[in-house]
Amino acid sequence: MTSDKRDRTYDIVVYGATGYTGRLVAEYLAHHHAGSGIKWAMAGRSKTKLEEVRDLIGAPADTPLIEANSDDPASMAALAQSTRVVLTTVGPYQLYGEPLVKACVEAGTDYADLCGEPGWMREMIDKYHAAAQASGARIAFSAGFDSIPFDLGVLMLQKEAVARFGKPAPRVKGRVRAMQGTFSGGTAASLTETMKAVARNPKLIPILQSPFGLTPGFEGPRQPLGLVPEYEESEGKWAAPFIMATINTKNVHRTNLLLGHPYGEDFRYDEMMLTSAGELGKKAAHAVGEMLKNPFGAKPPKPGEGPSPEERENGHYDVLFIGEYPDGQSLRYGVIGRYDPGYGSTSRMLSETGIALLECPADGAISTPGALLGAALVTRLQDHAEITFAVED
Repeated sequence: MTSDKRDRTYDIVVYGATGYTGRLVAEYLAHHHAGSGIKWAMAGRSKTKLEEVRDLIGAPADTPLIEANSDDPASMAALAQSTRVVLTTVGPYQLYGEPLVKACVEAGTDYADLCGEPGWMREMIDKYHAAAQASGARIAFSAGFDSIPFDLGVLMLQKEAVARFGKPAPRVKGRVRAMQGTFSGGTAASLTETMKAVARNPKLIPILQSPFGLTPGFEGPRQPLGLVPEYEESEGKWAAPFIMATINTKNVHRTNLLLGHPYGEDFRYDEMMLTSAGELGKKAAHAVGEMLKNPFGAKPPKPGEGPSPEERENGHYDVLFIGEYPDGQSLRYGVIGRYDPGYGSTSRMLSETGIALLECPADGAISTPGALLGAALVTRLQDHAEITFAVED
């Protein structure tokens, strides 16, 4: 970390603090990391609304408030130059994200977001990766439920696989054993904008379809896509398509690429959701597949809406990773999180990613949390975010 960056006014700025998820991030920093010495601020379009949110979440009255708008490049530049790390929840990122990415890359400022929009992410990689390497900016997309538990789950399984067997597992299955949570309006808006972007630019279709859409210059082996319900012999349950597999698999393969292919260039990975055994499980798996054709129903939530405090508190998730070898050896690794995955847990993951960026040295890049922070972020999540990572014997 260069001295001029250490001397910036803030360590972390939460941009979008008046939105649903941004408010949760600010609230977490205000309470969980009170007294830590982290200099943080809240940013958004309206100072009046920032004041309201500051008081609503019980943040200190002297919490700095910054007016900034993605429509105003000068305000984005000033924001990026004022802080070591920006955490942004202002999406859809394909509508509002690029000005801040550009400003952070130019200022050498670290950045983390909650993006699950692979078309836009690929555009940013193509446009800014080399510049981020030059400036030292670490840009971490997908620092929430998509895709941290999956990105880090595979990373940690492979570390254990190498320690036990001397080589990485060439095949890993990600299987969601349980998940309770709801969608917010921001998630629905991101999917809507992605569909509009595809309609405007059909060249995005191959990027969205390919598990290697975020690994320009590298195309690995044919992947199991997990698009059709199937019976999992090892678990004795039916598996259904998983809505977030499209983005998670891309991030897992990008981490592998950026780290120099520690999982191997022949690595194969997919994600599905386990239901139950027997005919009921089969019906449930097919029902999930049909639901994913229209995941938000006739009345999708509006931006700014999301689960209630009780729903966030009662949510949870449990993901199993199975590493398989051709000789029959295997390794099981679990990632289990408390709180609603998309919001209660995601706000903690984004916050801890920001703090890990303050603490961990890494070169500039348009990257992933797994490639940038790895086991150091796992430790932070276990210590602070009530997420466990463990081998299952």
